[in-house]
Amino acid sequence: MKKLLFIVLLFLLPIRLFSQENDSILPMSLTEIILIGKKTDLVQKQFKPLATIDEYLQQSGAVEMIKRGGYAWEPTINNMSTERTVVTIDGMRIFGACTDKMDPITSYVEVSNLSEAEIASGQSGSCHGPTIGGSINLKRNRSEIGKKGFNGYFNAGYDFNNQQKIIGGAINYADSLFFIDNNVMFREAENYTAGNNNEVLFSQFRKINMSTTAGFLFNKNKYFEAAVIYDKATDVGYPALPMDVSLAEALITSVKFEYIPMESIFNKLETKVYYNTITHIMDDTTRPDVAIHMDMPGWSDTYGMYANLDGKVNKNTFLGTFNSFYNRSLAEMTMYPSDPNENIMFMLTWPDVITFYNGIYAENTYEFNCHSNFKISGSLGNQFNEVKSQFGLESLQIFYPGLKADKNRFLKSLATNFNWKKEKFGYSFGLAYGERAPSVSEGYGFYLFNSFDRYDYIGNPDLENEQSAEASVNLKYQTKSFKTSFSTSYFHISNYIVGKPDPSVYQMTIGAQGVKIYSAIDYASLIKSVFNFETYLMSNLKWDNQLTYSYGKGSDGENLPFISPLAYQSKLFYKKAAFTAEIEVQGNATQTNYAPFYGEIEKPAYAILNFATSYTLSFDKTKLSLRTGIENILDADYSTFADWNNIPRMGRNVFINVLYSLN
Repeated sequence: MKKLLFIVLLFLLPIRLFSQENDSILPMSLTEIILIGKKTDLVQKQFKPLATIDEYLQQSGAVEMIKRGGYAWEPTINNMSTERTVVTIDGMRIFGACTDKMDPITSYVEVSNLSEAEIASGQSGSCHGPTIGGSINLKRNRSEIGKKGFNGYFNAGYDFNNQQKIIGGAINYADSLFFIDNNVMFREAENYTAGNNNEVLFSQFRKINMSTTAGFLFNKNKYFEAAVIYDKATDVGYPALPMDVSLAEALITSVKFEYIPMESIFNKLETKVYYNTITHIMDDTTRPDVAIHMDMPGWSDTYGMYANLDGKVNKNTFLGTFNSFYNRSLAEMTMYPSDPNENIMFMLTWPDVITFYNGIYAENTYEFNCHSNFKISGSLGNQFNEVKSQFGLESLQIFYPGLKADKNRFLKSLATNFNWKKEKFGYSFGLAYGERAPSVSEGYGFYLFNSFDRYDYIGNPDLENEQSAEASVNLKYQTKSFKTSFSTSYFHISNYIVGKPDPSVYQMTIGAQGVKIYSAIDYASLIKSVFNFETYLMSNLKWDNQLTYSYGKGSDGENLPFISPLAYQSKLFYKKAAFTAEIEVQGNATQTNYAPFYGEIEKPAYAILNFATSYTLSFDKTKLSLRTGIENILDADYSTFADWNNIPRMGRNVFINVLYSLN
């Protein structure tokens, strides 16, 4: 830590406005874009081009990643976990099949089939469904119709720390009316080592991801597209949890139709129908000294559609969306006692729960003049839940006598935002209200073990909707040589859902401290603030900085869990012709406002140093790029506030990425 003090002081304050290169004349909302695929030269603008989606998302000041192993980290937005956020792939709703959140939606895509991640804060993301914290929409790559011929690429990478092998490729074809894109990515890693060469057991993983997208242009204003993603992960270790994963498999399919009216106030009608299915199997057979063997499979199937219509009338730009999905979530647990004379125990941890949602969203932006506008948006939706399993319903009725199998909820949101920009300075401020229903686990979970606070959790179907009042401010100043921005969001969330201990209920899991029933405190307050500064020290030397402050506390006086302490990131980026180099420092201050009620302990400050360099060779129709670097150069042994059960982060790692493309 002392070795890095001089470096921290040298760099002062932290990193840029994510990887966003989109400097629109008039900012419309608190939305950030992280470029991943074709819209940017990966080697030139990404520290580690073949990183996982998890590592890309961490570039955003609004996103943190809860880490349970070396793979499939859980994204949080504004310090709110997946219950309070929405993650979509090209607007499609997808739900994980794991009760322990081992399979976030981001784990079922790859950098090979994505172009960008659109991150919206708070109610700016409500166009994708009811949310409190915001949304992440992962947009897929697709070729441009009209650029005739074949193109493709080949990627390969190697990480020395965990011996991760990465290999992938794509072949695409397009002509004046048609295109088809095909790509594949394979990853395999062994256990990684933390600082001081300490091996982190059960952190290995293996996965393959394949994707195909095809589009056809009927005429100038009618377009049809079909897409499929298949992702399969096996032998995935989770060192922070008592179980690993033998299989996480997803099939994600969709068909889309676009229509552009001629000579109309409407710009485009887009409608999509989709289906996805996920199978997830937790496994403890490779763990030593297991008290009782358990099988814990889970399944999630989702059918959905949406229709978007946008246009412009005079000074009004509008958008209308209808969104509908039907999800079935089922998970079970079978326990096999070591004594064959004892009975096998079985329970439904998700009792075959149906979620059927239908909602409408509308927004309108009125332009006062070329410098300012006012945006208002709102949504209204109906969510219907039903427990299909009679056995699962009767299990819940032990705690809730007279519980009905079904429940109806109405969810509302309303948001306003004013934007102003003139020459070098711009600002925006907004007010919003939103609601969200309890998740399947919060409403219907049955003895879900949380290894972080070591309690079994039981759902509560009678929970009220969470209600969030939100205020946001965004300031920006930019010249030719530098730009700076500051954004802050405040959330006051009523009926904030948490688990509360119930000493009258006996735990099921061996070693559990007790049972918590999902309940709600009166309210919780959360703040997320991000300061960005970047400047050119010379024409080819840029300095990027980011500083992030977070706060979260409940009405009961307890700090909320997984709230980041003061975080910083700073980078020097050099580019000359085909050569680039960058050095980066990132870290957190001491986590003083931790949450012992939820199982947290105080985390010390840390800082790590990274370095990378790249060179690109361009030929007639091909390009060869080499990227190499060292992460955690000083081999710091550390864990962060977002590391489940304090598992240590990766120590020193040397990586090599090779990218060969054919235009």
